[in-house]
Amino acid sequence: MPKIAVILPAYNEEVAIGSVVLRSRKYADRVIVVDDGSSDRTAEVAELAGAKVIRHPVNRGKGAALKTGFEAINGDDIILTMDADGQHDPADIPKLVEPILRGEADMVNGSRYVNGNRKKTPLYRRMGQKALDIAINLESGLKMTDTQSGFRAFNSDTLGIFKFRQSGMAIESEMLCDAAQAELRIKEVEIGVRYDVDCSTEHPVAHGMRVLLKILHDMELRRPLYYFTVPGIIMAGIGFAMGMEFLRAFNNGGRLYYGPTMLMILLMLLGSFMALTGIILHSISKSIADFKREIANLRRAKAEKDN
Repeated sequence: MPKIAVILPAYNEEVAIGSVVLRSRKYADRVIVVDDGSSDRTAEVAELAGAKVIRHPVNRGKGAALKTGFEAINGDDIILTMDADGQHDPADIPKLVEPILRGEADMVNGSRYVNGNRKKTPLYRRMGQKALDIAINLESGLKMTDTQSGFRAFNSDTLGIFKFRQSGMAIESEMLCDAAQAELRIKEVEIGVRYDVDCSTEHPVAHGMRVLLKILHDMELRRPLYYFTVPGIIMAGIGFAMGMEFLRAFNNGGRLYYGPTMLMILLMLLGSFMALTGIILHSISKSIADFKREIANLRRAKAEKDN
């Protein structure tokens, strides 16, 4: 039987952590709780419930907690991450593990919306979630229905691809982008979630804006065509349309005004420059990705030969 480990990043979750650990142990060989600088008895309760506890002396964020948890993995075949506040149901663990056991996926994302079931989610969350889903899917090239899910399963062979550059709540988005860049087989399965136990320490609107800004920043390198070329083409198109209108007016005896003419020239020049920059960066990033893929294939072939 494969060894299953559950990682629970926790910050001031003494109320829910004991129940989550006990119920998770029913489906996992061990539970790792990363106490991220809690000021309550989170670590004590988790240890009493049977979890291995790793403590951060100060609060460093969810991304840093997940990084610590992944570094503690040793000999486990499947790794799951869950929220420690009781939103996720440990009874869904077999659903996430099954596609990996069948060899159908390298990573499984637990989705609240995989079957279009969004009505149970508060309206403000649905709106923000949809915006983040669109942005992250554009950046990663995936088609995920719940990009902010913290309930996921991973084959242990995939652990080396995650960089954990983000220390905060944007870690879910980053991990999806890392997985997409590594061309992992990703599958979504339906999970349940409870909103009556939401103990998030960060306001959802602030969290959404912070994640969205980070996505837009990352698109500069991951998706330069979206970040530079598309806006550049739009700007150049507006400038060109303005120029055609100015020519039509001039041919009909009108005048050319200095301000609008300079704006037209600026839009066309800046738009053309941005479009060309995006194309060049896309070519560079594609070459780098192809090189990394070739290196990974060589390493995989060497490992298979050694085995």
